[in-house]
Amino acid sequence: MTLSPARAKEIIGEFDARRILVIGDLMLDRYIYGTVRRISPEAPVPVVNVIHEKSMPGGASNVAWNVQSLGGQGEVAGVIGKDRDAQTLTALLQQGGVGVDALWTHDDVRTTVKTRIIADRQQVVRVDWEDALELTGEHLDGFCRRMADRIAHVDGVIIEDYGKGVIRQEVVNEALSAARARDIPVGYDPKDDHTLDVRGATVATPNRKEAFMALGKREPLQERPPLEDPELVEVSKQLRDKWGVELLVITLGPHGMFLLDERDKPVHVPTRAREVFDVSGAGDTVIAVCTLALASGASHREAVELANYAAGDVVARLGTAPCTAEALLDRIE
Repeated sequence: MTLSPARAKEIIGEFDARRILVIGDLMLDRYIYGTVRRISPEAPVPVVNVIHEKSMPGGASNVAWNVQSLGGQGEVAGVIGKDRDAQTLTALLQQGGVGVDALWTHDDVRTTVKTRIIADRQQVVRVDWEDALELTGEHLDGFCRRMADRIAHVDGVIIEDYGKGVIRQEVVNEALSAARARDIPVGYDPKDDHTLDVRGATVATPNRKEAFMALGKREPLQERPPLEDPELVEVSKQLRDKWGVELLVITLGPHGMFLLDERDKPVHVPTRAREVFDVSGAGDTVIAVCTLALASGASHREAVELANYAAGDVVARLGTAPCTAEALLDRIE
């Protein structure tokens, strides 16, 4: 490890002075917790007796929630419907201190909701409500203007693509242009089947499958250590050149992270997870920490190591619980 606890504390100490705008597909995550004692007589499915339930910001709004939990100031730019779920999501974000000035309301769209039913610490089923979003015309123009207005007041930008319709080329172009004018870092978290021109972004954080798919390749089995995997090394170089990013970080699940920057020397950062219980939200944590750290003066390697420790914290817990600055420091120390 090249990151000392003292240097980590110095970088994390800058988080509270940094404001990060997260652009992307906003969702409401609902969790219903209960127990199973019998199988339904109506069908061969478990009957879940509900104990309690909760709602959390999901999708791109979970990335902003991560920024906030780490001590930074998170903001969201996205599209919501004119419905009760939008009110719930907006209220949760405001209660958590996340900025909502760049929210855009679309009358013809239903706010995306993902409901997970969890029984005895195991997810039984997930139920999704969502509409296909066609962001065009006055809605596209209005959203881009509002987003660009907020970029003028932040220290970093994250483009978070969940493939639901907000992240399209026009939005990306406007975001990159506005960020370039202020010389602030831009993070890009891709969707595996969505091709975009993101040249000018600072860091991209695909997982291994997304990295191969972005080049139209099928992901092979990971049978060798990352630095001895010629297919992974070649894909990383091709993808960094295609996206034109300064830093490419490929997340490898239990194998940690693989990074490549402008020096073209691949680096493997082993996982810091003591145990893996639930990978939900780990990708959101990685892009949040990387971008927040870069905006706080961290080097590429320092940003990735911080993100790796934070990811190790969140995968050890059930659900999309974010990492805090205190937990991150404790894990490093």
